[in-house]
Amino acid sequence: MLRVDNLINSFGDFKAVDGANLTVKEGEIVAVIGPNGAGKTTLFNLITGHLRPDSGRISFKGEDISGLPPYTICKKGIARSFQLLNIFPRLTVFENVQVAVLSQHNRSLNLFSPARNMLIEETNRILENVGLLDKAHEIAGAFSHGDQKILEIAIALGNEPEFLILDEPTAGMSPEETTATMGLVKRLTVEQGLTLLFCEHDIDIVFSTADRIMVMQQGKTISEGTPDEVRQNEQVQQAYIGGD
Repeated sequence: MLRVDNLINSFGDFKAVDGANLTVKEGEIVAVIGPNGAGKTTLFNLITGHLRPDSGRISFKGEDISGLPPYTICKKGIARSFQLLNIFPRLTVFENVQVAVLSQHNRSLNLFSPARNMLIEETNRILENVGLLDKAHEIAGAFSHGDQKILEIAIALGNEPEFLILDEPTAGMSPEETTATMGLVKRLTVEQGLTLLFCEHDIDIVFSTADRIMVMQQGKTISEGTPDEVRQNEQVQQAYIGGD
């Protein structure tokens, strides 16, 4: 479904992504791991059009999407959440998700628009799926950090994606919130037929969730395979899983 071939992106003389390769099959849950500065978020920004690659190719369902703008890539079926929260803190939870749903249907939201009364059922259905329906009319900025991260996932779902990218979806959460959120993500992936690509620093979460794992180091792909294959890779062991 997604293929990244020899992707390179530089900031001045620094190569943030330096020959990364990745394949994700339809229906898979794939994790990207690596230390801070390995290039994971930059890779996600390249896939979603927030950065243009210097060279290499990104293909989605066989189509070259390298360098396309984010709104075009979103319309093709790729949605994402961000490492830093990306919500509308002064809007209600319902309005945050409704904005995404309206955008997907090429409509806009403002105080004097009849669009405010449109697509209510679709918005409520998403909120119910993520467990936020009972908080629909609360102000998003007053939410706990964990609930705001779940709201961001709900906003991404409002774009009706086939392919969902989550950048550190449990960052800043308690262990209990982390377990609950990843359980929610796995359930949504199955129930809605999504393909999932995510980045996560919690190695236990990665190995218990992902079908396959891609490991980055200094912008390069150093390993890609099943959790067992990655776990047995000596270079990965040394760099990321307790080696010296």
